[in-house]
Amino acid sequence: MLVSASFLSCNQGVRGFFREVPVMQMGKILFAVHQGTYVLKLEGEVRVPLCASLDLFLERMFRDERLGGVFIDLSDSSMVDSTTLGLLAKISVFLQSHAKEKAVILSTQEDVTRILKSMGFERVFVILENQTDYDHEDLAEMPVVNSSDKEVTHRVIEAHRTLMAMNNENHQTFLNLVEALENGQLHER
Repeated sequence: MLVSASFLSCNQGVRGFFREVPVMQMGKILFAVHQGTYVLKLEGEVRVPLCASLDLFLERMFRDERLGGVFIDLSDSSMVDSTTLGLLAKISVFLQSHAKEKAVILSTQEDVTRILKSMGFERVFVILENQTDYDHEDLAEMPVVNSSDKEVTHRVIEAHRTLMAMNNENHQTFLNLVEALENGQLHER
């Protein structure tokens, strides 16, 4: 399965999830910026450990006054977890709130496209399903940012809240996960 709504169970916690993702399986995120257009290319298995990097990148991108558009290439992604999808949805929310055009997602992997559509992404993104040529040469790898368990849990909750706000089906799918993580945070304080 490409996206698991329950990748973190109540009993497992964030630390347990990290042990399940061998470093050699982790994907990578590439990026480029050209005249206000941001390009993100997600490769391989993009999971929670990369989300701190992506979230910090998005925060900087949202502060860029020249931001005009976003192109997200998922054509070389073999798996994108729900936290990553929540961060991608955050792009749509930001662009909509600032009267920008919809972000474009290139998704040539049938399984990935099916997940995007099942979560309602076709309503808030332009999804291209056929390979599109663009200049890959300027893409740089996004550095991996380490985060504490508390920071990771916060990002996971926020990403899933973004997905939940997209539609009722997502809300129902992720409600138990978010509640479990929030309850775990309360117990850690």
